[in-house]
Amino acid sequence: MNEQLTANKRNIILVGVFCALTILLYLIPTGFEDHINEDSIRCKARVLETDDSDISTFGMIRKGEQGVVLEMLDGPFEGKRFDAHNQLLGQLDRDKLFRIGDTALVVITFGPDGEMLTVNPIAHYRLGLELILLGLFAVLLLLFGGGVGAKALLSFLFTALAIWKVLVPLLLKGADPIFLSLGIVAALCAAIIFLVAGITRTGIAAFLGSFLGVLSSCLLAVYFTGKFHVHGAVMPFAETLLYSGYGHLDLTKIYIAAVFIASSGAVMDLAMDVAASMNEVVDKKPDISGIEAFRSGLRVGRAVVGTMTTTLLLAYSGGFITLLMAFMAQGIPLANTFNFIYVAAEVLKTIVGSFGLVLVAPFTAAVGAFLFTRRKVAAQSVGESASEQL
Repeated sequence: MNEQLTANKRNIILVGVFCALTILLYLIPTGFEDHINEDSIRCKARVLETDDSDISTFGMIRKGEQGVVLEMLDGPFEGKRFDAHNQLLGQLDRDKLFRIGDTALVVITFGPDGEMLTVNPIAHYRLGLELILLGLFAVLLLLFGGGVGAKALLSFLFTALAIWKVLVPLLLKGADPIFLSLGIVAALCAAIIFLVAGITRTGIAAFLGSFLGVLSSCLLAVYFTGKFHVHGAVMPFAETLLYSGYGHLDLTKIYIAAVFIASSGAVMDLAMDVAASMNEVVDKKPDISGIEAFRSGLRVGRAVVGTMTTTLLLAYSGGFITLLMAFMAQGIPLANTFNFIYVAAEVLKTIVGSFGLVLVAPFTAAVGAFLFTRRKVAAQSVGESASEQL
């Protein structure tokens, strides 16, 4: 009973610490706030009228200028109407076309004397829907997971803030992408695993196993990225970043970091599955040896790793399915396809991430066998000492 109370108290303290860290991450500045144009304001507006007469259509491509009449829904100009222009550049991935009744995100810029210069509808307003989705996700997680779901939601928020407030700003400031990302991933592994499992032998085994798996993926990514002659420019908006005044960044190292960051979530899942299963086995069979516990962990890992590697393949392939479709539609041979740098980069990311998944099972099994059977030996020693005293 006392042990249960102690565990609950330790769990409450841990949750409190991570709540405080999450709030702290939310409050600290990124250091890039001064890059935002202070001579502009952002607000939400409703599209009242549209004029497509100056738009030229070439097949699926639209170029020209769409006239729109906007009614401001918030900000200092709430309720006022403005005429604006939506420039179409003929780029399907960036152009947007407004319709009457749409809600737009509008940027209003001002001159040095405070005179309004432009009213620019830059995108459809999606923040409200995104918050609704996040709220539904949080409610579902809490209803299904209860206390564990609440801790999972906390780890989700902590991870998102750590990426935005720590990882991204430090990368922009020129920190070494590999060491920085490895440290961030280690911190996130600890936060997520210990929030869910507590600072227990299960949590420690899962943390050490997952970190060793991520470290293996990191080392393989460093080696094979050079062998594949892959550079960081294959990532979306990489060139845009360079041309924005950040030519000093090592995009190849950032790509390497992205490889093991992308697989770290699946690695943590597998490590937690193996560690929790081994803990259950040792609890049900206290006389199990370290070798038997290790083999049990391996068997659990084998059962899970097959589906987890396929999960990585599906997750990655979904991101470049149109690329594969384009190559097939043009009759490009498969040998050519897999030699193109964009495809090779995804192949490397998938297989190296899968390496980490395969290795995390034996790593976690080895750590778990040591920790769990050591607990059994310690308990037996205490029992023998008590018998001798009697």
